[in-house]
Parts: sequence; structure tokens; C-alpha cells
Amino acid sequence: MVQNVGKIDRLIRAIVGLIALSLIFVGPKTMWALLGLIPLGTALIGWCPPYAMLGITTCRARPGKTT
Repeated sequence: MVQNVGKIDRLIRAIVGLIALSLIFVGPKTMWALLGLIPLGTALIGWCPPYAMLGITTCRARPGKTT
């Protein structure tokens, strides 16, 4: 798997995932908050399946590497 999620994208995904997961303990206390595992997981591994299917990448091009 080639990483297709850049640093800023990963940071935003991690924050959104943690906020969503926190809804299990505070707020409406709904199990829908477990959906926060999806952005948190993609932030941790740096790879997003929909991005891969659509050919999207938010990573910067590495010097000396051609695409």
C-alpha cells in the first residue's frame, strides 16, 4: 500500500475521529460514534481506500520520484 493521505489530511482525520469517538462517553452517547474509527484508522495507516479507487492523493511528491 502506498500512502495517499498527506500530513494535514491525517491530522484532520485524527481530530475528527477522536471527536466522533468521544460522543460515546459524552453527548448523545450513541453507538453511531463508532464511525469515528474510520477516519482515525485511515489517519493512523495513512491510506484511504476511496482515495485509492479514485486516484486521489494528498501526499506531496517526493523529490526524485516520478509518478
